[in-house]
Amino acid sequence: MEELKWYENRQGMKVNRTNGVTWLSFPALDKAGFIRHGFSTRLGGVSEGCYESMNLSFTRGDDPVKVHENFRRIGKAIGFSPESLVLSDQTHTANVRTVGTKDCGSGITRSKDFHDTDGLVTNTPGVTLATFYADCVPLFFADPVRRAVGLSHSGWRGTAARIGEVTLRRMNEEFGTRAEDVICCIGPSVCIDCYEVSSDVAMVFAEMFKKEKTENIFYKKENGKYQLNLWEANRRILMEAGVPDANITVAGLCTSCNPRMLYSHRKSGSNRGNLGAFIQIVKA
Repeated sequence: MEELKWYENRQGMKVNRTNGVTWLSFPALDKAGFIRHGFSTRLGGVSEGCYESMNLSFTRGDDPVKVHENFRRIGKAIGFSPESLVLSDQTHTANVRTVGTKDCGSGITRSKDFHDTDGLVTNTPGVTLATFYADCVPLFFADPVRRAVGLSHSGWRGTAARIGEVTLRRMNEEFGTRAEDVICCIGPSVCIDCYEVSSDVAMVFAEMFKKEKTENIFYKKENGKYQLNLWEANRRILMEAGVPDANITVAGLCTSCNPRMLYSHRKSGSNRGNLGAFIQIVKA
């Protein structure tokens, strides 16, 4: 927890400690008033070894009994039950699915009902959306006018496919959401200085933003590789989709820079757990 002290005075996210569990939240989403949400850290779970301690993945080789206990603990801390969860099935797509009460428990208390799904949206109170991370970008969406929420996983492929825009479009189609009303938050993920990519990946983003300056999106290094800024790329995509800049919060917290409190694929490879992002419309 000592490593979190430097971050506690920042405006992006709030550090919470509940019953031994350390988790993060966005003040901008708290102010919306109709949701509960959170983002896990490594701290406060029961997993051991490379999974220590709040691992939220059943697919990385951890003891599933311990993973279930971790879900119980993070749920109790944030304020949701495991039975209310709908887990994503992430394969770096831009597929976004609308879910409701019938989907609760999918991936946690029973087998998943769907696959190849990196984004989830709902307007049903009590349904908890869940997506998972170890460097990729969590995107939170809250529409206080139509009372709808979304949660999407955006790695470089998802960002290139503009999953943030796709999520907003799905919310518009399903719930009548207008982008200008939406509160968007970009969660903890790998920063530009820790995210080296090849030239072919950088050129994808050069093409995406060819009408704008790309100096804040990536920079080239002497070794011919590039450093990519997924935070800024996603921020611009959200703005181009109609979300006001004032409605977007960037956490500014890098998973790779903080491997003792956050899981990072860049730092640990496959020997690690997964972090979780959660959002739920509160029942009246």
